[in-house]
Amino acid sequence: MATAVEDQRAASLLDAQDKAIQLFDEIERDLIRPGISEKELSDAIHELGTKRHGVRTHWHKRVVRSGPNTLKPFAENLTDRIIQPDDILYVDLGPVFEQWEADFGRTYVLGDDPVKTKLRDALEPTWDKVKARFDQNPDITGEELYAIACEEAELAGWQFGAELAGHLIGSFPHERIPRDKISLYVSKGNGDKINSLGKDGHKRHWILEIHLHDKETGIGGFYEKLLTVT
Repeated sequence: MATAVEDQRAASLLDAQDKAIQLFDEIERDLIRPGISEKELSDAIHELGTKRHGVRTHWHKRVVRSGPNTLKPFAENLTDRIIQPDDILYVDLGPVFEQWEADFGRTYVLGDDPVKTKLRDALEPTWDKVKARFDQNPDITGEELYAIACEEAELAGWQFGAELAGHLIGSFPHERIPRDKISLYVSKGNGDKINSLGKDGHKRHWILEIHLHDKETGIGGFYEKLLTVT
C-alpha cells in the first residue's frame, strides 16, 4: 500500500509538470515578444493560465525577468522593464494543478545574439549533468548537491548565480519551515539527505534549479524541473 501511495504522489507531481510544460509552450508561442513590459507579460501569463488551463493558484509569485534583471535575486521586486528585440528573459512559475504543485522555469532569447544563445543552450545540459551525479549518489545532502551545481556551472564556463539550487515540491502547500531558507533547500548548510522522508512520513520530492550568470555581459539564465520524479 505504501508503495502504491508513493507511486501516486510521484505520478501527480509529474502530471502537474506536464501541464506546466503545455502552459510554457503556449507562453512561448503566443505571448513572448519585444515591446511589452515584464509586468505586462506576467499579467498575460496569468490570464492565459486561468482561461486555458484553469490555474487559480500559484504557490509562489510569477517571475518574469529580462536583460540585466536576469541577474537579480528572485526575492527582489524590481522596476518594470520593457523586453527588447535582442533580449534574454526567463519565466518562473509555480502553478497548482488539482492541488499538486508544479515549479517550472525556462529561458528565452529574442534575436540571435551568440552569447545569449550560448548561455540559454547551456542550461539544460548543465541540469542534466547535475541530475546524473545525483542519480549516482542519491544519498547526498542538500549542501553537497548545491556544491555539484556550482561546480558544473563553472565547468560549463559560467557562474552559478543563486544561493540555492532547488527546493521541496509536493501537494499544496508543501512542507515549509517559516523563515528558514536552508533546511528544505538545495543550499549551503543543509546537511540533510535529499532522499530523507518528510514530516508526514512520505518520500520528499525536489526541484533542481540551474542559475547561470555571465557577469561580464550582464545576463543570466534559469532552468528548473523535477529532480526526483522522471
